[in-house]
Amino acid sequence: MDNLERFGFDDWFRTQAETEEIDNHEIARVVVVHRDSFVVTKGNGEVFAECSGNLLYSSESPLDLPTTGDWVYAAFYEGDGHAIIHGVLPRKTLLKRKTPGKRVDFQMIAANIDFACILQSADDNFNPRRLERYLAMVNEGGITPVVLLSKSDLASATEVEEFTNQILQIAPDISVIAFSNKSGDNVEVIGKSLVKGKTYCLIGSSGVGKTTLLNRLLGSEKFVTQTVSHKHGKGRHTTSVRELVRLENGSLFIDTPGMRELGHLAVDVGIDETFTDIAELAEQCKFRDCAHTAEKGCAIIAAIQSGDLGEHRYHSYLKIRNESAFHAMSYSQKRKKDKEFGKMVKSVMKSKKKR
Repeated sequence: MDNLERFGFDDWFRTQAETEEIDNHEIARVVVVHRDSFVVTKGNGEVFAECSGNLLYSSESPLDLPTTGDWVYAAFYEGDGHAIIHGVLPRKTLLKRKTPGKRVDFQMIAANIDFACILQSADDNFNPRRLERYLAMVNEGGITPVVLLSKSDLASATEVEEFTNQILQIAPDISVIAFSNKSGDNVEVIGKSLVKGKTYCLIGSSGVGKTTLLNRLLGSEKFVTQTVSHKHGKGRHTTSVRELVRLENGSLFIDTPGMRELGHLAVDVGIDETFTDIAELAEQCKFRDCAHTAEKGCAIIAAIQSGDLGEHRYHSYLKIRNESAFHAMSYSQKRKKDKEFGKMVKSVMKSKKKR
């Protein structure tokens, strides 16, 4: 298991592993996910892999299939030149989002992440409301968030302090590190804060410096980067796949594509942990089923009127809460419909066999 430990396999995963599966298969971690294939590692090299037919057939949702960072049961062939994935171990954490567009579904971003480094840049791209949405998603996944304030060389010390204070107003207990990829300021501080055997991910809008930071931490230009568009002030999307890499100090990193759409599905826990101030106020409301919009005795409305709660934060809370409720309901209905259709198909197939 020593090689597996190099990639984050710890006592928690040992207790989750099934004896029968271990007797029949080996354990590996998913390093990269392509459309129809994977790259996995047992800690001593990378191997191309694909899912078994049974795993694909029995999967009822994307949650049942592997994603980057997953630990899987796999059979290795051809001198470890190829592998077949037969199952996924229980996940410690999971980062997911709503699929882009109108489809009522979600996609997994990465699994078994210990710390999510949320990047916000110290320029016009700084957006507290977007940060709240990232925090809701990260908190829902059970992942510890950290905020990295990039491009600190573009702002004065006073401006960096103001940005930091805005972040701490949203999440008072969160760790914030301002750094610059260009000058190198505090990149070493970030590197020294990384813990051996722990898995980190970088999330944030395109162009905030995620891939450049990862290259700096790796000490090589492993990942392709592009400059920010001066015309639109937006980053050019460079990361197209989520890949798990191991740094020299033993920590592990997953880079993620810039997320242009941040939808949520049933992030009740994530909302409460992100908006702790509003959650605490809600407990003081006169009615337990208070919608926090116009009811008498609403502690949240009272806090807004007294100036103790900002309107921007309140509206952000309502927007994320309502969006979450809509997607949770819609997804539940869709899953119910899919299951009913599946039962009907099986029933028809059985009747055909009897004939």
